[in-house]
Amino acid sequence: MDEPPIGDVFGEMIRDAFAVRTGVGPRPLAGGRVPRPVIEVIERDDGLINGAPVDHYLDEPSEWQPHDHRALRLIRGHVLDIGVGAGRTAIEIQRRGMPVTGLDTSRGAIEIARRRGLRDTVLNTIDAYASAPARYDTFLLLGNNLGLIESRERAPIFLDALARLANPGARIIAQGTDPYGTTDPVHVSYQRRNQDRGRLGGQLRLRLRYRLLATEWFDYLNCSVAELAELLDGTRWRLKSVDEQDRPYYVAVMELIA
Repeated sequence: MDEPPIGDVFGEMIRDAFAVRTGVGPRPLAGGRVPRPVIEVIERDDGLINGAPVDHYLDEPSEWQPHDHRALRLIRGHVLDIGVGAGRTAIEIQRRGMPVTGLDTSRGAIEIARRRGLRDTVLNTIDAYASAPARYDTFLLLGNNLGLIESRERAPIFLDALARLANPGARIIAQGTDPYGTTDPVHVSYQRRNQDRGRLGGQLRLRLRYRLLATEWFDYLNCSVAELAELLDGTRWRLKSVDEQDRPYYVAVMELIA
């Protein structure tokens, strides 16, 4: 079987989910007039396949998890929402009258975020954008986007990019997931395999699939709070507080060291 072509999987998913939710635009159909559910297919490098509905990327605040609401109480100043997606969080920040910029590498996601009303967007990687003259007071990594730090090797590079964009006293507000509470043998064995290879246990090697497209393989990190604290060592950031009310999910606040 041929490998699928590489493309903007996330953007295609978001466009279709937006069309299904609003009834505007072409929608994937199940052989007739009934819209087909838009499902994000997640393929892990050990062969595990998972799927999740894409519609949650469009959720309004009434549909959010409690930790999302608590995280938004911590923001201040000019906000950079990293991995903005369809603008779920950034649009609500904008509604509250705060300056917010949404950054994403998906052209399709940025297009939908703008159609939904997000005014300030950047289509770029965080590494490339770090040389921009913009400065921010809060960096958001919500929706489990703490995972974007990827790995032990990548974390200091990612965190340095944020420090270069930071105003004095800036903070990172990140939602992560502690992977070690599971008893599922499929996940436990994957964590042990990672550790045997010198990787963090919750370091996932993934690609996304949607319809005919796939992404390149990439790393995405689920880590414990203790591991996060270790990843901050030697960087310009320190762990200030952790909200673990909704375990295994947590919201970590990191502050720039003066």
